[in-house]
Amino acid sequence: MKDATAQVLNKVPEVTLMFWIVKILATTLGETGGDAVTMSMNLGYAIGTLIFLVIFAAVVVVQVRARAFQPELYWIAIVATTTLGTTIADYVDRSLGIGYFGGTTILFTGLLASLFIWRWFEGTVAVETVATPRVEAFYWVTIMFSQTLGTALGDWVAASNSLGFEGGALIFSAGLAVIIGLYFTRRVSTVTLFWAAFVLTRPLGATVGDLLDKPVADGGLAFSRYTASLVLIVAMVALVRLFPQKAGRHPARVEA
Repeated sequence: MKDATAQVLNKVPEVTLMFWIVKILATTLGETGGDAVTMSMNLGYAIGTLIFLVIFAAVVVVQVRARAFQPELYWIAIVATTTLGTTIADYVDRSLGIGYFGGTTILFTGLLASLFIWRWFEGTVAVETVATPRVEAFYWVTIMFSQTLGTALGDWVAASNSLGFEGGALIFSAGLAVIIGLYFTRRVSTVTLFWAAFVLTRPLGATVGDLLDKPVADGGLAFSRYTASLVLIVAMVALVRLFPQKAGRHPARVEA
């Protein structure tokens, strides 16, 4: 008989190619959706942040209290982190006058701190271990920092050195290609590579989102933020429904 304690289902999906495709769509939606509220609705970064903070808190509470992995609920929570990350990063970078470098530095420090504290208490930051409320709390705090950092990093790269949105997207795509190459070499911890990829997919989505909805004069394609957001939502729902995602497995021992 199989050892029933060797593996249990966790609360996050298996990390597959489809996971990364939907993740990039979610991060792009976070950019267009966040900008739609703060800019198109003229609510500003502070009010937009408060709105998405309430949504994020409510969704994560439901996600943590859920007894099993639910794909739709999980991705709603991810979108909540991407939209909140967009408004927080914009507020820190622009409204507080810290600038892209300062905002990116602060958020990078926060991400490292969340990962350190998580590993200090649990012994690992592997997503395969997200199977208890406490670990899931660490997971969502880390996700929040990574999404916000990714937004700030994407804006910084796109706005600096005249790279533009296309140049920024190419840079982050190249970074992801390097991570994929390292994955196949098996010389770098898969846990490290996961978090590196998770961070980099956020600025990739941010730059693609900006490319879609920014004015032509600013290097964008001038699509309506509402239209772009709706198309991204439809694409995400279609992929999640057509390619059902399974819960990840919690092995007895996970590489730290």
